[in-house]
Amino acid sequence: MNVVTGAFGYTGKHITQRLLSAGERVRTLTGHPNRPNPFGERVSVVPFNFEDPVELVKSLQGATTLYNTYWVRFAHGDFTFDRAVHNTKVLIKAAEEAGISRIVHISITNPSEHSPLPYFKGKATLEMAIVSSKLSYAIVRPAVIFGGGEDILINNIAWLLRHFPVFGVPGSGDYRLQPVFVEDLAEIAVDAARHDRSLILDAVGAEVYTFGQLVELIAGAVGSRARIAHLSKERTLSALRLLGWLVRDVVLTAEEVEGLMSDLLVSSDAPRGKTRLSEWLRQNAEHVGARYASELDRHYRKAGGAH
Repeated sequence: MNVVTGAFGYTGKHITQRLLSAGERVRTLTGHPNRPNPFGERVSVVPFNFEDPVELVKSLQGATTLYNTYWVRFAHGDFTFDRAVHNTKVLIKAAEEAGISRIVHISITNPSEHSPLPYFKGKATLEMAIVSSKLSYAIVRPAVIFGGGEDILINNIAWLLRHFPVFGVPGSGDYRLQPVFVEDLAEIAVDAARHDRSLILDAVGAEVYTFGQLVELIAGAVGSRARIAHLSKERTLSALRLLGWLVRDVVLTAEEVEGLMSDLLVSSDAPRGKTRLSEWLRQNAEHVGARYASELDRHYRKAGGAH
């Protein structure tokens, strides 16, 4: 038996599908227990129960592997990074008490406990909690994830390029990203569960782009004639606030812009992802960016947090 947190979310859904295709049994812990279950009776559904550790332990019993995708992209209302860290620590302790033998935890490239960015600092804090736990572990660190019709960054760049005459690039645009295909990430995570030893590995694709190159690649794929304009960080944030008001969403936060410009979304490891973004864009040009992907709709209006 496998437990996947957030099996109705983005990466959790693809991990779950891969496990089911291999004949594995899956249970999900979710913050949206009343959301439609795309897997039907093949996946049993249990709420997170972070406030009731006894029930949380019960929901994990009988499973050998826990795939954890639980997190928040940005603080919103009661959903804060501190709360996400606290809840995940509760989950780790419950996994120990429930007899889980291995945890596969989805983290981020280049986390650091000294980072001024709460996303990367929180991820580093949780990695340390897992390493110091009794669990055998595989910590998987993706950078930007694309594909599957639900990614945020690549899809929404394409949507903006389709709908606006100008696209703003923060600063020089020379900072880099190393996108990984969501199905490749799921394969890496499931394969990591099969190892006996504890490990930490980066999960990135074969292609590295500067942000400017990435925008140009997407613009070419969707046939956009938008002018690419380089903006200061301050003007970028002002434009993002206006865009957020127009689409009723948080497009990117100041912290996310800072993380993007800090070259944190690349890896020095050999790439483990097989799917090249350039080829995927050519094959999916008609669909990428056809609809705006709203983070607030996905996790908060329709009910919180997973990759």
